[in-house]
Amino acid sequence: MDGGQPVSGFGELLRDQRERAGMTQQCLADHATLSVRAVRDLEAGRVRRPRHETVRLVADALRLTGRTRTAFEAAASRRPPAVQPAAPPAPRTAIVGRERETATLTHCLTGDGDRLVSVVGLGGVGKTRLALAAAWHTHRSERWPVHWVPRGEHGALAALADGPDPEGAADRPALLVLDGADDGLDPALLEGLFHRLPGLRVLITSRAPLGLDGEQVVPLAPLATPGPDTAPRDLAEVPAVRLMLAHMRRLRPGLTLEPADTLAIAGLCAYLDGLPRALEYAAGWTLLESPDRLTRRLAASPFGLAAPPVTHCERGDVREALDEALRSLTADQLALVRLLSDAAPDWSLEEAAAVSGHSAPHCHQTVHALLVRGLLRLTDRQDTARFAVLNLVRTVCREQHDSPGRMPLPPRTPYPAALVS
Repeated sequence: MDGGQPVSGFGELLRDQRERAGMTQQCLADHATLSVRAVRDLEAGRVRRPRHETVRLVADALRLTGRTRTAFEAAASRRPPAVQPAAPPAPRTAIVGRERETATLTHCLTGDGDRLVSVVGLGGVGKTRLALAAAWHTHRSERWPVHWVPRGEHGALAALADGPDPEGAADRPALLVLDGADDGLDPALLEGLFHRLPGLRVLITSRAPLGLDGEQVVPLAPLATPGPDTAPRDLAEVPAVRLMLAHMRRLRPGLTLEPADTLAIAGLCAYLDGLPRALEYAAGWTLLESPDRLTRRLAASPFGLAAPPVTHCERGDVREALDEALRSLTADQLALVRLLSDAAPDWSLEEAAAVSGHSAPHCHQTVHALLVRGLLRLTDRQDTARFAVLNLVRTVCREQHDSPGRMPLPPRTPYPAALVS
């Protein structure tokens, strides 16, 4: 090479020589009788060991001679350094109260061998954080490469489907995470990936199932909240309360709580349905108000508190996520949610069918769809399957139909009811 900054790697060297020759990628491809995609892959380093004949054609097209050509061919034949398996983004916060879900999701991918898994649920329920936990566990314990595609960048899926095999190992197990795929995915692209990469697993997060062939759906419900039989000494171990306390202790190191404080926090968690984003927001405001006072304020206006400045959060508020979930429902699904919001605190499938007037099979399908979307939750009763509409969903339904100034429905959970009376 004659002057200029030295370059490392065959792809960079090829680009440097092409630009010195004043050629575009298309022009070089035409002169070397290659496809323009082949030239792009060479320059991007996606071809780890270029064929000797390909290197000769490119060198001829660039009219390389002497020591420049010798260095060019040597760079192409040099084995690239070993690389660590691709890793997902590093988690920024601990995951609290999702140990069981993390283990289950990881086993779906690595133990059961499910190739296409979708984690679905309400906005703010923690889908991305759970997927990140499972991805990191898979990366560390199984040494799988993990390719993380964030929300809004799923156009990269087409390049991955058309490009060379990742790291040259089509049969090696690998995990592809497509976060926030709420606008859907091209089934043909996924099918092409699965065909080319037999070891690939795909993990998707979205608010609702995408209806893809072979999709294994994992509904993510809000965190478990205290029940009427929870002993006071056990409140701090309930997942929703654990998360709330974790947020509060980050803001107030050395925090100590009296029994009355723990009871108020438990009531706040129950009133907010154990929805992680709502708990994070509420914890931020405990810098200014006691849990008891905050519970009383939220009882009058559950969506009156936006994200506190301390969260630095750009994910939207809880009300926005609930409105979006309700807008995505069919007319029958929305009608049933509204009916059951004014019904008993919890109900069976038979009772739901009686209230709605629909046949049992039709009602079962509707309840299933609502449960998967996270608008309902299973109650703790063990004798039969019973369901309840989330407190916050009931409030939104009432606000959409009540006259201005009318108070929302009071909460139907044991601790907040005693606190706000």
